[in-house]
Amino acid sequence: MSRIGKIARRTFLIGSVAVVGGVAFGAWFVGRPAPNPLQPKDGEAAFNPFVMIDDKQITLFAPRAEMGQGVETTWAALIAEELDVTLDQVTVLHGPAAKAYYNSAMVGEGLPGKGYDNSEFSHWVGDKLGHLGKLFDLQLTGGSTSMKDGFERMREAGASARETLKEAAAKRLGVKRADLKTEKGAVIAPDGSRIAYTELAAEAAGLDPVTADLRDPGEWTLIGQNQPRTDIVAKTTGTATYGVDVRLPGMKFASVRMNPRLGAPMNGFDASAAHTMPGVEKVIDLGTGVAVVATNTWLAMQALEAIKFDWGEAPYPSETDAVFDTIARAFDDKPNSTMRDDGDVSVLPEGATEVTADYSLPYLAHATMEPMTATALLEEGKLTVWAPNQAPTIIAMKCADAAGLETDQVEVNTTYLGGGFGRRTEVDYAVYATRVAAEMPGTPVQVTWSREEDMTHDFYRPGAMARMRGAVKDGKAVLLDGKVAAQSCTFQAMTRITGLGGGGPDKVHVEGAFNQPYAIPNYRMAGHLAQLDVPVGFWRSVGNSFNGFFMESFIDEMAIAANRDPLEFRIELAEAEWAPAAGVLKAVAEMSDWKARKRPGRGLGVAMIYSFGTPVAEVIEVEEQDGMIRLTNAWIACDMGIALDPRNVEAQMFSGMVYGLSAAMFGEITFADGMVEQQNFPDYEALRIHTMPKVEVRVLETQDHLGGAGEPGTPPAAPALANAIFDLTGKRARRLPLMHDFNLFV
Repeated sequence: MSRIGKIARRTFLIGSVAVVGGVAFGAWFVGRPAPNPLQPKDGEAAFNPFVMIDDKQITLFAPRAEMGQGVETTWAALIAEELDVTLDQVTVLHGPAAKAYYNSAMVGEGLPGKGYDNSEFSHWVGDKLGHLGKLFDLQLTGGSTSMKDGFERMREAGASARETLKEAAAKRLGVKRADLKTEKGAVIAPDGSRIAYTELAAEAAGLDPVTADLRDPGEWTLIGQNQPRTDIVAKTTGTATYGVDVRLPGMKFASVRMNPRLGAPMNGFDASAAHTMPGVEKVIDLGTGVAVVATNTWLAMQALEAIKFDWGEAPYPSETDAVFDTIARAFDDKPNSTMRDDGDVSVLPEGATEVTADYSLPYLAHATMEPMTATALLEEGKLTVWAPNQAPTIIAMKCADAAGLETDQVEVNTTYLGGGFGRRTEVDYAVYATRVAAEMPGTPVQVTWSREEDMTHDFYRPGAMARMRGAVKDGKAVLLDGKVAAQSCTFQAMTRITGLGGGGPDKVHVEGAFNQPYAIPNYRMAGHLAQLDVPVGFWRSVGNSFNGFFMESFIDEMAIAANRDPLEFRIELAEAEWAPAAGVLKAVAEMSDWKARKRPGRGLGVAMIYSFGTPVAEVIEVEEQDGMIRLTNAWIACDMGIALDPRNVEAQMFSGMVYGLSAAMFGEITFADGMVEQQNFPDYEALRIHTMPKVEVRVLETQDHLGGAGEPGTPPAAPALANAIFDLTGKRARRLPLMHDFNLFV
């Protein structure tokens, strides 16, 4: 893993604000603490990467990518709860690329097991192993892990800061720290006088951090409450800095055109016409394509249109059908994993009715609203990158390789993200910007992809197929035997990051299938990996996004075969396995008035998926209107364990469902002559305001451990809609997108 252990330790820029010192507090004590990336000047001190206080302001660091999911606000609220400040008293910045900001939850998520049935010991092991992320500089935003990662660490940082400030005040006043209190950014003396934290910063800088117990949840004033988003003013006034908003003195603009046959070489090109266009400054050969540098982005994109290319052939089957033939052949190979194998699925129980079904769904693009973009400046042996990204330490490592530098010569500034969904865990866009900047030393260059380039050069959600076999008896599910075939996005991503191929069972490939909280006595799930060179990656909810469709569509088919109500069938299966899963199903039954709403011309469908530690149930209602199927209502229930910000959790569930519904109805990436056919949003439709159903969300808090919020709303959307359409039409949807088989209202 090239330079994976050499992450920058430096002063850094965030936007246009230089963070070079101050007083930083708080600590977490698991092994040797990671180096603090805040480097103080003379007279300044930095105790911890998360809280900084000087004589003017309180600054909190939320080093997880803010891409609309509210992580900046909730992360800051965790610190502020123990620090005893309000969010309007603080400035929140994204941290630099640094070991100190490793994701402590990411590694633990990869442990074997279904998740919902983990023992307290298993959770303890996961917590401890999670800190291996420090060894690999694993600063990532993804996997719905940000709050799991920050829940205790940030409160500990805030508590330590609070007590250290009290200690400074105690020394000044000549009293015991225990005699002091804090309130809204100030220490309260026994006589009621107040000393602002900012007045104590210099004195606190000379003290060792004080450890402190965390407050009882009954004392919380921020956690569990709806908070105003810390980014909302900038975003509503247009002053927020996204990747495309970065502006630097003397900056040039560029765009790229790569081989549309993904991963194939470029045999040659003729840029003579582009060179004659006013404002075009340089055409750079990137090996598999070119970059054009110009005085503005539009001109660079227009110049690319004037270049004639000779593209090499694709390293994968050139047509969609042939790609899926390869996926289907994976069923003939030995499975990569059999992560659940309960009972005996080889024998059909006596008197049981067998149910079988095959399903398929397409490749999908991430389709972020802000296309891929990054700005880079190489001068005097230092590379500075401004990028909307989910993995700054990996960006630093890969851009250093591209520039021929050491990682500590690279500075990464993370802007707001105009959508991520997993696409910006990749680094290609930043590496291209680095390579362009290397051709123009001393000049900052912003490289922005066209929408067409972005759509046709993604790391796609893999196309997938499933072969499902089950059995029902006496109204109950008694057997479930499933096989899933798709490419491994995990193994591909590991190869891109480390240069080493993945190995062993791929848990992500079968998540949402092997680990569902249903009490089925004979339950096996096998994962088969298709060997293809189509670039694939992590798409919102990852394997759950396709396995959720397979599982919950088939559970519905089993319910119908058992002559049972589909929702009651699920509740019975879940009650015998894990109460929170049954709880969310009961909640959507109540919210939707499930039985009373059924009538001719209306269809109701339900799905429940456990993913990222959170069970989510959704009911979708559809109606026939003028011969078309229209979404009318949707109900969502989730169980977070603790809803750190209920309104934000509701927003995440809502947005996850919309993302899933859009993909289910319209989303697909297809191939012709080795090239992706979908170029822009007219080819890759999404739900619009007039096609949106009314949505109600209920957030439950009954399970013992904190669950994720950013992704779990997506997996149930497709099967709930497909099941609703079956309820309306009597026709079963076994492939996506639904637009090919049903007349949907658009």
